Amino acid sequence: MVIAAIAATILFMIAVVAAVIASGAYDVAADVQHTALVARLIAFAREQSIESRASGIKVPALDNPKMIAEGEEHYAAMCTGCHLAPGMHENEMRPGLNPKPPVLAALPTGDPREQFWIIKHGIKMTAMPAWGVTHSDEEIWNIVAFLQKLPGMSPARYRALTADAGDHHEHDRMEMPH
Repeated sequence: MVIAAIAATILFMIAVVAAVIASGAYDVAADVQHTALVARLIAFAREQSIESRASGIKVPALDNPKMIAEGEEHYAAMCTGCHLAPGMHENEMRPGLNPKPPVLAALPTGDPREQFWIIKHGIKMTAMPAWGVTHSDEEIWNIVAFLQKLPGMSPARYRALTADAGDHHEHDRMEMPH
């Protein structure tokens, strides 16, 4: 009797969710926030997914200054539009993103395995691209090495790293297929 009631309740909940989805009642516009319940469910699913997939990743030594400099160069070219850099202010793109990307310099140092997995594979429905499609694992580890130094970095230190990196990044020089 109890099992039948639980099963009926679950089926009813599935039917309600299906009706909401099928009717288009749930607003997917980027300028409308998710309901609190949906936001919590998405965050929980994202955190559990990343944690389980990143747990077996082996982290190389990340304290090599060359790795950090290369990672900063990639970060400056690919990441600052969404995640900003020390001393950068809000830009025209970030307010229109939902969810809004975190300002990585303002967060505590993250788990390098999870950072690597996120950068390599991206995150659906967040505008976080899968950089592993266009970047090697070595390049991604360089970005992670930089991210390990980013939290709390002063704007002056960031500018010094940027100046030291030079201009040999090739994102803007990629040839398009014919």
